[in-house]
Amino acid sequence: MAPRTANPENCPALVLNADYRPLSYFPLSLWSWQDSLKAVFLDRVDVVAHYDTCVRSPSFEMQLPSVVSLKSFVKHARNPAFTRFNVFLRDGFICQYCGNDDRELLTFDHVIPRSRGGRTTWENIVAACSPCNIRKGGRMPKDARMFPAVTPVRPSMYELNDRGRSFPPHYLHESWHDYLYWDCELEP
Repeated sequence: MAPRTANPENCPALVLNADYRPLSYFPLSLWSWQDSLKAVFLDRVDVVAHYDTCVRSPSFEMQLPSVVSLKSFVKHARNPAFTRFNVFLRDGFICQYCGNDDRELLTFDHVIPRSRGGRTTWENIVAACSPCNIRKGGRMPKDARMFPAVTPVRPSMYELNDRGRSFPPHYLHESWHDYLYWDCELEP
């Protein structure tokens, strides 16, 4: 029986490093069907799993890859980029002052305010909901009686990837599960 044909736009490929671990967990390393096919034809990846969906030309037919593994290992950067998103990921998308997890209200706060010499660094920025950020204002933590739940530190890429595994995307193809959670502890 020939594989069914679905919309290729709904068929991203999970990209694994040469060690069969995802390049990143959050955001999950995905390629469009076009990018994954290009990598297959350029012999840069091995196809690990397929969708049932095919793409066709007048002289060619191919199942779309659902999981690909790079042939060359990509070494991860040791230090992640200092971005708002990565600060939120480090802090678990939770206000470090009150524990609010409403992502719509999430901002970031300088623990030591800039007006008091605080810098915009991993060690001085925490995720905060806007009500807590407003309440703390430009005051020092002891003056506001507001202290972060966890002392802010520079995370490693490993720590951010590990944290990202706690926030899976809304869509996970069944062929991806073994590669996303292969090193998780099994239940007895």
